[in-house]
Amino acid sequence: MKRHILTLALLAATALGALNLQAQTNTAATNAVAAGTNSVAASTNAVAAVPTNTPSMEQRLESVEAYFQNGDPTAPYKDTNGNWTVNFNSGTYIINTNLTNVQGNYVSYPGAGHNAWLLTSTALVLFMTLPGLALFYGGLVRKKNVLSVLAQCFLITGLVTILWVICGYSMIFAGTGAMDKEDVWSGIIGSPKIAWMLSTVTSAPNPGYSYWVSENVYCMFQLMFAIITPALIIGGIAERMKFSAILVFMTLWMFVVYFTQGHMVWGVNGLMNGVWNAGAKIHAMDFAGGTVVHMTSGWTALVLCIILGKRIGFGKENFAPHSVVLCYIGTAMLWVGWYGFNSGSAVAADVIAANAFTTTTIATAVASFVWPMVEWIVKGKPSVLGFCSGAVAGLVVITPACGYVTPQGSIAIGIAAGIIPWFFVFKVKGWFGYDDALDTFGVHAVGGTLGAIMTGMLARNAANPNFATNMSKYVTDTLFQPLVWEQVKAVGVTLLLVIPGTIVCAYITKALVGLRPTEEVEMAGLDLAEHGEEGYHS
Repeated sequence: MKRHILTLALLAATALGALNLQAQTNTAATNAVAAGTNSVAASTNAVAAVPTNTPSMEQRLESVEAYFQNGDPTAPYKDTNGNWTVNFNSGTYIINTNLTNVQGNYVSYPGAGHNAWLLTSTALVLFMTLPGLALFYGGLVRKKNVLSVLAQCFLITGLVTILWVICGYSMIFAGTGAMDKEDVWSGIIGSPKIAWMLSTVTSAPNPGYSYWVSENVYCMFQLMFAIITPALIIGGIAERMKFSAILVFMTLWMFVVYFTQGHMVWGVNGLMNGVWNAGAKIHAMDFAGGTVVHMTSGWTALVLCIILGKRIGFGKENFAPHSVVLCYIGTAMLWVGWYGFNSGSAVAADVIAANAFTTTTIATAVASFVWPMVEWIVKGKPSVLGFCSGAVAGLVVITPACGYVTPQGSIAIGIAAGIIPWFFVFKVKGWFGYDDALDTFGVHAVGGTLGAIMTGMLARNAANPNFATNMSKYVTDTLFQPLVWEQVKAVGVTLLLVIPGTIVCAYITKALVGLRPTEEVEMAGLDLAEHGEEGYHS
């Protein structure tokens, strides 16, 4: 079987090289056509505008003001129908006639400050997985399996990056949203062709997502979300799923679940992109990934751990974390990295990013306090693991809401995050007996679902001026405002995708390579059996 897998990997690498060559060829041809198109467009613009009609000082200042407001820098130069009213060919301005976006339109230079913040946020979100999540999960497993968790996190990082470059980014974010035919299934499944091999992704901003951030930077930022989401699933099935099975399952799952959910929620014409898509069927909101990241990973972890079955000795042997110290360090790294995750999702260094930073801090700190206090009351001692679990729960629950709620709302979210996920981990897990090894379901599925609902209850116009665009009738600043029902519908659609999708991916994987290692391998530990290494030597 190993020889077959290695052979398939070699063939895949060869095919990827061929596809890359083809993409480069296609890109060259596309660029040649685009160059001709842009020349025609430039000529048309030049004819339409009076040659001496250069941008005025007032217009140029309005463009600069747009930078500070994270607004559209091209607006001052257009009439009410969106047509250009000036000629940019007579000098250098904030609008660069040599820089065009994927639609072939003139765009602004990327904004240095906004770009810098998203570059920083991208690194912070990668830091959450490597090494943050790897150490957090690594400390929670038994020492004979610590390296297996680290290897799985690295595997997913490389695998998802390859899928993302080939077509993953395209399936979520490519296209203008102007035509239904751009999607495989309008608003649900995006096209893998538009940005195949990132052929149309450049340093030019894509105004569908940001006026000031380079699209290649935005692409890398969103890649880090795509990496950490399947990595979270590992917590539910830790210590008992084959490495080869994880490779196959995660590949299938990214296409069936993640790319689909991402497009529905964040795609410019997504079915559930309520803030930016006026034609959305469900006017829901997810600022940084409550449904896309935490609900998908958490509910998948529950389904998959049930299909896999319990670890050998579960309920009879000691499964305590082998290193709470590693868990503590990983938690601290996750908290720091999460600022890029949440505040970076504003895709600008603006007032919304500042609010997201503030609400993330408050909710996380409150939850990290409440969880161990509940432990202290119920169990008699506040544990370090309780502080860590509370912090992560707070980060999870505030994620979909951080850019939409006020600091006061984040306090309520922190309290709920410290109590409700704790109850599922401490009580519900025991009642039903499922082996969610590292509490991915209890924290991420429950927390993500809770966060989505509380976003509906606590979103306020004072927190985000963008509600005026498409959400004014849904956000009325009341506890049971119309947005609550939209969020409930989004939760339902997410579950309808995740649960059947996970079942299908799991059984296809089982048929291809099997899911669990042999009993002997599981008893000895996955580190030596699957990686030939040990995390610790006496």
